[in-house]
Order: sequence, then structure tokens, then C-alpha cells
Amino acid sequence: MTPRRYDVLVLGGGAVGLACALYLLRAGRSVCVIERATAGGATSHGNCGTITPSHAVPLAAPGVLAQGLRWMLKKDAPLRIAPRPDFALFEWLLQFARRCSAAECRRVTAIKAPLLLHARTELEALVRNEKLDCEFQAQGTMNVYRDARVFEHSREMALLPVEFGLPVETLDGAACRAREPALNDSIVGGYFHSRDAQLRPERYCAELARAVVARGGEIREATTITGFRTAAARIESVVTDQGEFAGRDIVFALGAWSPQVARQLDLRIPIQPGKGYSITYTRPARFPRIPLSLKERAVCVTAWDSGYRLGSTMEFSGYDATLNRTRLDALKRGAAEYLIEPEGPQVVEEWYGWRPMTWDDLPILGRAASLENLVLATGHGMLGITLSAITGRLVCDLIGDTSPVLDLAPFHPSRFRL
Repeated sequence: MTPRRYDVLVLGGGAVGLACALYLLRAGRSVCVIERATAGGATSHGNCGTITPSHAVPLAAPGVLAQGLRWMLKKDAPLRIAPRPDFALFEWLLQFARRCSAAECRRVTAIKAPLLLHARTELEALVRNEKLDCEFQAQGTMNVYRDARVFEHSREMALLPVEFGLPVETLDGAACRAREPALNDSIVGGYFHSRDAQLRPERYCAELARAVVARGGEIREATTITGFRTAAARIESVVTDQGEFAGRDIVFALGAWSPQVARQLDLRIPIQPGKGYSITYTRPARFPRIPLSLKERAVCVTAWDSGYRLGSTMEFSGYDATLNRTRLDALKRGAAEYLIEPEGPQVVEEWYGWRPMTWDDLPILGRAASLENLVLATGHGMLGITLSAITGRLVCDLIGDTSPVLDLAPFHPSRFRL
């Protein structure tokens, strides 16, 4: 069978893959997106939709892994590592543990901060220029605390982004409630991040898909990659259950499924699926106007004109495809501790998705050493929506041999010997 040919094949139709496709189409390339299910229907669908330069501090902060190990047998813990024999997870955790130091935390924050500042500007410009109807609002986010000791202990890491150009405003409990009246009287303090923003992620992805098609791109949904044909250090074609596809360049934007597909190319991508959950409601009467992170319970709260969502938690349980009622209930209990009206009147959707977590909390962006026409754009962790537009721009620059807007060396696949 003769493959269908394009300038670029984008593997993966989540927010990152769709953004890559859109930027490449804007540069005049012919593009086909190959998606195993529905475009934007996996990890990009049910997250809380916050755009967070404030997340420059990596997950591998001092004390995080120790806390996770203490929570290992606690099924509703904010961070849970499900006990099971899994060598890949053990190796990932070992590498993660080596990075749980103050010095490493500062080093990674210095790398992430410029990327996230560019990401914030790029995403707002994309929404505006492409007229993406996704309920984008730029009004910041706020992290809030109920435990005075935890709040005080958080200060060093919470204020670290300030050193790298990201403003953080420290608030006492009264100031938090004045800024966000949906909070209850238990709040003792918090941090306001004025550069953060929000959108509704499933609408954002639907709008990206619309824009891709409007510019002449193709999106092949319900198409499973079954193999690759390679020759002379190039991918000649991608084999799927819907036929073969060929591209001069291949963009690998498969998120949490990256390790599984990459094995067919003899690549070992060190990504672990970090499972998150959310519950979407119709909007309550006393809804937060500002997206909130309820820190001790690690619950994120976002409201839009069209709805209201509780989400987050992090569970390392492999590709466990069950909707864990215990963890959904933990979202409700956590929200009830902080909010006057924690739930909406009607549940619209209960959801889970797998985030593609790298052990150094940095995305993988760049050409694979062993395959000259393969560009990796994966490993975005909890920041896939935030980093989608800047990843699209950077991938377009790589394929077009244009100097990128920032140094990509810290994100290059070679740091994992890929």
C-alpha cells in the first residue's frame, strides 16, 4: 500500500499535538494529525485549565518523595505511589529522588521560568489571533492554606519564582478572603500569582482542532499506530490500522503514551503516567472567581461561565484505567475544608487522565539522535495546556531550521540518551 504523504505527521491529537499542527500549517506545511481516540479527548480534556507560569518550581522539591512514601498505603493521599512490582517506575523514582534537593530545585526553576513566561505570552497571543473561543481569562491564580505551620514552611519554595521574574504576592487569611470571597474562615494565608490565567481545556482543544481543519490540516481520529517503517536513520512511514502515512518530518506528541509507542522505534522514553482526577459540575452560587489551589489537600478549583471543576491529585499506578471513587471523594472532602460552597448543584462528568511525567519535570523537546526526521514534543507533565502554544512554536522553528525564541538545550532528548 502506498502511504499517504504530507510534509509533517503529528502523532498525538492532544493540546500539544494540535498546537504543533496549527503552527506548522501557519508556516505553510501540509500536516496530518494521527490520534488514537478523539482529538483533545484524553489528558487535555478534564484538567482544571489553569495557565501557570507560577509552576516553575519542579515537583521534585525537598521532602516530596519522602512524603509520597509515607502516603504509599493511604489511598486518598494527594500524592500516591501504588505499591507494585514495576522496574521502570522504580528507576524513575530513583532518578526523581536524586533531584529532591534545594540546589536542584533552584536549577530547574531557573530553566522552567523563562519557558513558562514565553508560554504564557504565546498562548494568549494564539487565543487572540486565532479567535479561539475557550473562555480564556487572565486574572491570576491563588494558592491557599489552612495550616499556619505548613504556610510558614512553604515560604521559601513559594517565593523562589520571584528570583526568576515571576511575581508572587503573599497574603494573610483576611486578604485571601477579601481577594476571593468564596473561601471560608479557615484560611490562614496564601500566595497570589498575577501572571497566571485560565481557560476551559476541552473547549481550547476543540477550537485548536477547528483551526487546524480550517487551515487545511487533516485529523485522523480513531487511528491506532501499529508500527513504523524505517531506513537510513529515518522514519519512512507510520503504520496504522487505517493504512500507512508518510511525512518528511514526524512530530512525536503522544504524551503519557510516549513510552509504549516509542519502544517500536527502540527508544526508551523515561515518562511515567501520573494519574489525575476531576469532577465537573454546573456552577454553584458562591463559586471562586479566581482559580484556586487548596494546598494541603492538593485540590485545584476552577470556575468558568459554562461550569465548575474540582481536580488534581497525583497517582503513580501505571496505566490503571479505572475511575477511583476514593480519589474522587477526596477531591470533594478537600474542597469542603476551604470553600463556603464546595460543590455545584449537578455533576456533569467524573474523569481521570494520565499526565506524562519526566523525572526532572522538564519537557522533552528536540530531534531524536537516532532518527533524523523525528522531533520529540512530549513529557509536559502537569503543564501540557500551559506549554502547548510555545511547544507548537518551538517545534515549528525546529522543523523550519529557524532560531528558536529560547535555548532548547535543557529540554533536548539527549539528556536521556534518546
